[in-house]
Amino acid sequence: MDSDRLFILYIHGFNSSPASKKAQQFQSYCQQRGDIHVAVPELSYDPEQALNQLQDLIHNADSKVHLLVGSSLGGYYATWLAEKHDCRAALVNPAVSPVKNLGEEFLGLQKNYYSGIEYEFTREYALFLDTLDINPIARPHNFLLMVQTGDEVLDYRHAVKRYEGAVQVVQEGGSHSFEEFDAMFAPMMEFAEQGSLAHETLGAIKLQV
Repeated sequence: MDSDRLFILYIHGFNSSPASKKAQQFQSYCQQRGDIHVAVPELSYDPEQALNQLQDLIHNADSKVHLLVGSSLGGYYATWLAEKHDCRAALVNPAVSPVKNLGEEFLGLQKNYYSGIEYEFTREYALFLDTLDINPIARPHNFLLMVQTGDEVLDYRHAVKRYEGAVQVVQEGGSHSFEEFDAMFAPMMEFAEQGSLAHETLGAIKLQV
C-alpha cells in the first residue's frame, strides 16, 4: 500500500456485505479518486470473529487508518475501533447499544441478504456484542455522524444523543439505507483529512431527502 494514500476501512452492517449498494458506491468513488486505498471486508456473522478481522486489517496496514466508515452495525464496530485506535470515523445510521435497543430481534435464525447464507445468531454472540458498547464516547471529535430521521430500523435520536459533541448531519426523511449516500462522499473525505467540516460544506449538504 502506498503510504501517501488515504487508508479507509468500510464496515458493512448486519446481514449485509461488500456487495451492498452503499459499499459498491463508496468503493467505486475511492477507486476513481486514485489517492485512496479502501478495504471493504466481508465480515463474519460472529461478532468476535468480525472484530478480529477488522483488527487484523488495521494492524497489518502499511499506514494509519485515516477513516473508518461504518453503516448500521458497522457503525457500532467502527465506534469501538475508533475509540481504541484514536482514529476518525464516519457513521451512517449507526446502531447504538444494539443489544439493549433491539433485544431479541438479533437472536435466532438469520439470513444474509446478499450471500443467502443462513445461520443462527446465538445468545453468546449477543453477549459479546454487548461488551463492545461504549457509553459515553470519550473522543466525540473523532466522529462524523450521518443520520436520516426516516430510518425505519433504528431510532436516529439514540445516535444524536450518544454522539453529542461530534460533527452531526441530521437529514429529514430518508431511510435506513441512507438515501443519496453518494452526496456525502466529499464531506466524508474532508472530515478524514481535516477532522471537521467547513461551514460551506455543511451549508451545501442537502438537509431534505
